[in-house]
Amino acid sequence: EVQLVESGGGLVQAGGSLRLSCAASGLTFDDYAIAWFRQAPGKEREGVSCISARRGSIYFTDSVKGRFTISKDNAKNTVYLQMTSLKPEDTAVYYCAAESNYYCSAAGWHGMGDYWGQGTQVTVSP
Repeated sequence: EVQLVESGGGLVQAGGSLRLSCAASGLTFDDYAIAWFRQAPGKEREGVSCISARRGSIYFTDSVKGRFTISKDNAKNTVYLQMTSLKPEDTAVYYCAAESNYYCSAAGWHGMGDYWGQGTQVTVSP
């Protein structure tokens, strides 16, 4: 059974940092792309970052470029989203998703996600 478990969310002041983790089990990790999405109340789900299967090409949505980084630890089956210079508009529930043999692109990754985590709340106060 494939499971994705997010952690690391919380309440932080604007300008602060958080590191989200997405721990995966039940899959061959390197064969999967992992993406982060977020959804704020009343808004559509938004793709935040994506790291491809195998060669690990990385993409970010424009609003987080230069502030967020994504990394993949195959030994721990975990993907990290390091978020810095957080803004109140980053407030949302953050989800990670996985899809086998998927390669992210600059055109977006909105349709990906065979498997999803339960989400972790990130709240950024002004």
